[in-house]
Amino acid sequence: MANKIMSEERKSRIDYLLGREKYDFEDLVLIISILRGEGGCPWDIEQTHKSIRKDFIEETYEVIEAIDTEDPVLLREELGDVMLQVAFHADIEHEAGRFDVYDVTNDICAKLIHRHPHVFGELKLDNSADVLENWDKIKGVEKHRETLTDKLRAIPPMLPALMRAQKVGKKASFFDFETTDAVFDKLYEEIEEIRVAAEQGDSDGIREEMGDLLLTVTSLARKLGVDSEESLYCATNKFIDRFEKVEDCVISQGKRVESMSMTELDEVWDNIKHKK
Repeated sequence: MANKIMSEERKSRIDYLLGREKYDFEDLVLIISILRGEGGCPWDIEQTHKSIRKDFIEETYEVIEAIDTEDPVLLREELGDVMLQVAFHADIEHEAGRFDVYDVTNDICAKLIHRHPHVFGELKLDNSADVLENWDKIKGVEKHRETLTDKLRAIPPMLPALMRAQKVGKKASFFDFETTDAVFDKLYEEIEEIRVAAEQGDSDGIREEMGDLLLTVTSLARKLGVDSEESLYCATNKFIDRFEKVEDCVISQGKRVESMSMTELDEVWDNIKHKK
């Protein structure tokens, strides 16, 4: 009898959704519960936080792609996919009896109000820098982060390494190179240490010194007001664009880039640049 009641309830919910002309967030929550409920989708039912962890990361990067390409149609779609991930993870927790998506919504609303006392309270802040400083201060109290080390360890270790390094450097900016020239001197020093480690065939030393070099690069980026993660992203895209031009030229000559020497490829690139 219970199964029949559940079946009728499920059918009623599905009929409701199929009759909707425009969906809202409540409908998304309902769809997830149907997909993961009795008689739902086998794949959706099997998923756990960890099994769809990478999906969340991928969807976030696809939102970034839509932002970078200034594609509002794609952005609308990808934001929906991120919203799906939030609802999905919240439903897993709801089934476990710990919290639901409405608790998530409540918490973020409460957090925003608490961290904007200059809007919802009497505090006076004049600019964005003051707002960010006060935000960090409030966050530190909320999270019981009493020391600077607490704040450094709180920076998510799963962030892209360059991004994390630059955030750590910013938090500990007083424990930093005094001038940009000092960073350049450190770069040369790190490069020399990598060269020595390479000559000695010291793989552990190479790995360690390469890390020191990259960390120093993020310090230089910070000193020069540049985002190291974004810089590498743009440089990688520029490399792909250049490679495409070289490969197109090589293919037009009936050749393959894999069969050509670096000297020959450099000559092709030089010819492309001179034609501009």
